[in-house]
Amino acid sequence: MASPVHAPFSVGAARPPYPTSAPSEAKQILIVDDNAVIRSVLRALIEIKGRFEVCGEANSGLDGVQQSKTLQPDLVLLDLRMPGMNGLEAAPLIKAASPNASIVLFTLYDKEIKETVYTAAYIDLVLRKSDGLENLLQSIQNFLDQH
Repeated sequence: MASPVHAPFSVGAARPPYPTSAPSEAKQILIVDDNAVIRSVLRALIEIKGRFEVCGEANSGLDGVQQSKTLQPDLVLLDLRMPGMNGLEAAPLIKAASPNASIVLFTLYDKEIKETVYTAAYIDLVLRKSDGLENLLQSIQNFLDQH
């Protein structure tokens, strides 16, 4: 009697894991804001639009620095005013932890502050919260398309 032939994979056998789709092309965004409601709304809006993916959230500047090092996001959406370490203090540390990340400061402050912020703190773009979330997403998309 002939011995049975053993194929490397038989019908119904487990197969090695192969990717079922191409890797995601969505830009990875880290949201750093001490207000949980703002983080939640930003996450929902970013994920609905589909071209971006929220890779993490941080509730303080220090947490943002730590998560930037771990997650290596494409873009960090950073609030200016937070307890402990604010956005201006966190920005150079985030840039050191994640050198390829762009930093967008999302703040209530007006245009006069923008020029000082850009040069002082490794900020790539400053957007005002009062301009609305749709404007925020469009501005981020335009910025990422150019860089």
